[in-house]
Amino acid sequence: MILFDLIYLFVLFATMPWVVWRAITTGRYRRELAGRLLGHVSVSDPGNKPVAWYHAVSVGEINLLGTLVPAFRKRHREWRIVISSTTESGLAEARRQFSDLAVIPWPLDFSWAVAAALDTVTPSVVVLTESELWPNFLHVAKRRGIPVVVVNARMSPRSYRRLQKVAGLARRWLFEGVARFAVQEEDYTQRFRQLGVPCEKLTTTGSIKYDGAIAERDTPKTRVLARLLSIPQGTLVLLAGSTHPPEESIVLGVFARLRARSPHLRLILVPRHPDRFEDVARLVEQSGLPHIRRSQIAEPLTEMPPVVLLDTIGELGAAWGLADLGFTGGSLDGRRGGQSMIEPAGYGVPCVFGPHVWNFKDAARRLIEVGGAIMVENAEQLESKLAALIDDSALRSQMSQAARDLVRRQQGATAHTMQVLDDAISRTRRARQAA
Repeated sequence: MILFDLIYLFVLFATMPWVVWRAITTGRYRRELAGRLLGHVSVSDPGNKPVAWYHAVSVGEINLLGTLVPAFRKRHREWRIVISSTTESGLAEARRQFSDLAVIPWPLDFSWAVAAALDTVTPSVVVLTESELWPNFLHVAKRRGIPVVVVNARMSPRSYRRLQKVAGLARRWLFEGVARFAVQEEDYTQRFRQLGVPCEKLTTTGSIKYDGAIAERDTPKTRVLARLLSIPQGTLVLLAGSTHPPEESIVLGVFARLRARSPHLRLILVPRHPDRFEDVARLVEQSGLPHIRRSQIAEPLTEMPPVVLLDTIGELGAAWGLADLGFTGGSLDGRRGGQSMIEPAGYGVPCVFGPHVWNFKDAARRLIEVGGAIMVENAEQLESKLAALIDDSALRSQMSQAARDLVRRQQGATAHTMQVLDDAISRTRRARQAA
């Protein structure tokens, strides 16, 4: 623990000028920083009730908890639940989705901050989403006999290669502190095994994101957004979701050329990170395309302009409900690993994405195999495939149905994950009684 504290302090001091600059220019890191550093969080006294602490890194993982937490509450009505997130956007979305629950910032992984947060929350179980593993937190939780379960767990090729180099340390400081892994797919499970995680800790459950993929387009939030945008009759809406740089520039260029031949096309552009909204707004301005920012729309528009920059949090799902075709971001740049194509598939949106989708390799493979999505290698192919979709309504319809059918077939991971959680809780209870 002292070793990691020293490492973190060194990194903190080394990056302090950058952190200060980011705090001044973007507003990040300033809010609740003292609480994160010291582990000072505020939750109500649970009394004699057990507490489940659910953690999600950002908005995407918070949406995943939107499926899992209600299932847990239905099964364990006597439990109190605390939600945490790492990012400010994640905290904002958690407070919106879980307004009746305690929502707290995730403590920085200093031993004193972790201990203070655990003292306050007093969890009987901690549930982490996907790949958020911090050595000090896991060490302190294990020492206190608190089971930690990682749900929707994944192990990307990049993380696997890194951990292979320190497999012994990874087993000691990370994996030994986890009671159970509920893993998205078998390939990830095999990687965990190869890194030394015992088989009895691993269960392949499937991805909860399939369960959270809404197949109904006519939802209240989608209706509100449609009313505000005033989409003209006969319009085709292209949604570029969860984009990273340089994808916004690529998409804007592709869209301008496509719209020159298809004037009925509209674009909804949704950057992945809120702190990039201003940068992307400048890119849209420089493109010369008529546009509006979603944050500026208070009353219904007269007519939707060619480009809408969705610079709000929590409306991506509603926007997918309006899309006729889509592009999922983080996939044209080899550093990202792709953003989820499962949500648009649930809405029946025929999607195109780039070749770098290792974060969702299984979902991408399945969608391509059934004809529910298209993979492209570069910007030129992106343009040609989107042009084909614009021109071929039958192809859009076929892809839409194939994507929806796949999502329905893959659903059920939440129930399997609940079994893993119940088993971890029961094992801990029995161990405490035996002691």
